Amino acid sequence: MLSKKLEAALNAQINAEFWSAYLYLSMAAHFAADGKPGFANWFEIQFKEEQDHALKFFNYVIERGGKVELKPIAKVAQSWKSPLDAFEETLKHEQVVTGLINDLVSLAKEEKDYATESMLRWFVDEQVEEEATAQGYIDALKMIKDNGFGIYTMDKELQSRAYTPIAE
Repeated sequence: MLSKKLEAALNAQINAEFWSAYLYLSMAAHFAADGKPGFANWFEIQFKEEQDHALKFFNYVIERGGKVELKPIAKVAQSWKSPLDAFEETLKHEQVVTGLINDLVSLAKEEKDYATESMLRWFVDEQVEEEATAQGYIDALKMIKDNGFGIYTMDKELQSRAYTPIAE
């Protein structure tokens, strides 16, 4: 059974994960409209992964006897100056999410909820990967700069990313 404090925090995280999904869907729409289908694909898959994350929290709250409370999703940005700008925002956002996950781990420890702490380990590891991936694309885009062929090549590379649902 979840404490009320932890249940509220997990519900807030569900909302944060759905907001993340909405942000990445907005990025996908931006790049699709900008003629960059590979970038659009990459962000659309991010959207799907964030939905998976939200559902992982959603199902966990229910499994532990809690009540899920969905809240409205706040507005997200609609456009970015460049692919570099979008990936820099992605990294900043993922760093915020890492902080939220770390806060949940701290709360689980404080509440002596070892099951929740164990479940959150997956998210701790996931955030390391999310930040490293975003930083890798930032580094590549900084090397490419405004080189059209470089952007075109990266766009083609990003088209090959395929969605893989997370294991429950």
